Amino acid sequence: MKRTTVSLLAMCLTLALTNSLFSDAGSAHPDSSKWPSLFAPDLANAIYPKGVWSFKDGVLTAIKDECIWTRKQYENFVLDLEFKNAPGTNSGVIVYCSDINNWIPNSVEIQICDDFSPRWASKPPTWHCAAIFGHLAPKRKAVKKPGQWNRMTITCYGPIITVVLNGEQVTAMDLRKWTSAKNNPDGSPIPPWLSRPKAELPTRGHIGLQGKHAGAPIYFRNVKIKLLGKGQRAE
Repeated sequence: MKRTTVSLLAMCLTLALTNSLFSDAGSAHPDSSKWPSLFAPDLANAIYPKGVWSFKDGVLTAIKDECIWTRKQYENFVLDLEFKNAPGTNSGVIVYCSDINNWIPNSVEIQICDDFSPRWASKPPTWHCAAIFGHLAPKRKAVKKPGQWNRMTITCYGPIITVVLNGEQVTAMDLRKWTSAKNNPDGSPIPPWLSRPKAELPTRGHIGLQGKHAGAPIYFRNVKIKLLGKGQRAE
């Protein structure tokens, strides 16, 4: 087979996957019951400050505002998890992190937030739950009130990131469109601490969870991952 034909097929597969990821038809959560856990029960495969993160009865939480990271770097994957907010929670799931010591400009954060808290409800829509923080607001509010478990599925395939929250696809982003670090494609401002254009980020990196940020805890459970090959999507 000629190289040009192979390249054309690869482009077609990528386009087909992109279209499917951006389609609301793919909004159901996958059956992740047999997927491997992102973190081992003893956190042996994690990078984190000792004593800050721990599992108790299958629930992962932190006592400080410190992140936990995978030792391994990932590309092309589906991350399926449950989270529970407390009143005022502000946390996140971090993907494509190339520098865990300076992660804020060098990663993509999918926001987790108590949208019912007046403190966060008054912030820009790009700060709300399931947003790509500072860059793209969710299409609708789908997070539950504090104290209830939510389910989130994040699919990362090259520059395409989609987020399903409680059965609804609420966010779909093509990182290639975010070529500025100052303004989003719609003209809205990007927080100045997010100083690197998303289009420049590598689409491979550590996965992280943000800890007890802004004084309110966050709880995670059933954090599972599935790797995607080229042209493959979650079942």
